[in-house]
Amino acid sequence: MRVIIQRVTASQVEVNGQIVGQIGQGLNLLVAIAQTDTEAELDWMTRKCLELRLFPDPDRDTGRWEKSVQEIEGELLVISQFTLYGDCRKGRRPSFDCSAAPEAAKKLYEKFVEKLRLSGLKVETGVFGAMMQVSIQNDGPVTLLLEREA
Repeated sequence: MRVIIQRVTASQVEVNGQIVGQIGQGLNLLVAIAQTDTEAELDWMTRKCLELRLFPDPDRDTGRWEKSVQEIEGELLVISQFTLYGDCRKGRRPSFDCSAAPEAAKKLYEKFVEKLRLSGLKVETGVFGAMMQVSIQNDGPVTLLLEREA
């Protein structure tokens, strides 16, 4: 499982010109599921996304990241993005052989979203498998790759 995690001041996703998900301060999560992923990867990734200290403490001007998205009561926008498993090492066209089949990926993606929602934070999503336009106001910019392989 791969997740690009971005600290944002705002983010939204559109499908066919309609906004389907929108958040304020929090995290934009671009999510890819591998063929080998199981629910164990989901549990680890959920904890990481919710508990990573990626936000400064507004009460202390230390310049350090001291708060998690949970601690600041931020919001999450979760977007499926199988292209994170695109392998461009050979030829001129990416190979997506490591990506899970759409049916399996959708099931695990939806479970991941459910697990994030258990946090009580606002969680918005795109539309799995749709062509989406994602607008991200990256804060910092802070962008990290989280990876957990089965």
